[in-house]
Amino acid sequence: MGYTIGLAQSAYPQNDDVLAQARGFAMRAKEAGCDLVVFPENFMWPRKLVTEEVKRLAEPLDGPFVQGMASVMREAGMWAVFTINERREDGGLPYNTAVAMDGDGLVAGSYRKCHLYDALGVRESDRLSAGERLPEPVRTPFCTIGLQVCYDLRFPEPARAAALDGCDLLVYPSAWHTGRCKADQWETLLRARAIENELFVAGVCRSGKGFVGRSLVADPMGRIVVQGGPANKPEGLDALVVCSINSDLVRSTRANMSILDHRRPQLYSA
Repeated sequence: MGYTIGLAQSAYPQNDDVLAQARGFAMRAKEAGCDLVVFPENFMWPRKLVTEEVKRLAEPLDGPFVQGMASVMREAGMWAVFTINERREDGGLPYNTAVAMDGDGLVAGSYRKCHLYDALGVRESDRLSAGERLPEPVRTPFCTIGLQVCYDLRFPEPARAAALDGCDLLVYPSAWHTGRCKADQWETLLRARAIENELFVAGVCRSGKGFVGRSLVADPMGRIVVQGGPANKPEGLDALVVCSINSDLVRSTRANMSILDHRRPQLYSA
């Protein structure tokens, strides 16, 4: 049993038309036979936004942007994961929310990013609110998805929780910035989350100046099945990275080395 995913390693659209960009990637993914297309973090943003714009452009989960994506995914007839600035009803800073949508354009699940990137001179918490709950598994006809977002990758606990909840694919929409060792850490952490949980991990990063690109899929043994180019190279700009996944590899890997069964959680609580 298997399925195919497409990682839309996209830059900010030159004309600010994100929905047109989404449709372009979705149609390419459809032609490639994908069951799921994953877009990077901050995908709703038409360009790099200042704090005031992040809040002003926020929308609810049933707002125009999500409805526009629903129309795109109905046309493509496939599942999608993308991120939005989710408006808070109390008027506070918006959430950075990952949305899973089915091929009928229905929201099948969502997750508000829990870990905000306050490091190396960046303060994500100045423009966004942190979520307070780990995500529920998103069950599709072809796999069970665990939603994460970018900086969450540096924390092993949410990935383990997703694996224990039955997920066999983790997706990380990301805007992973360049910097010292950042590209190596991106690759290493994605592979580590795959190895320690014995599942598939897909990380899709923005392309363009300031981002690492290098979107990839790692299998349950930590092997890179497919990887896109660097964000600042022609082969990494607005690239669709396509990967065929063999679901049976999750079951066989866990049968050969039952890491999840060998846990001793009574020792970890402290």
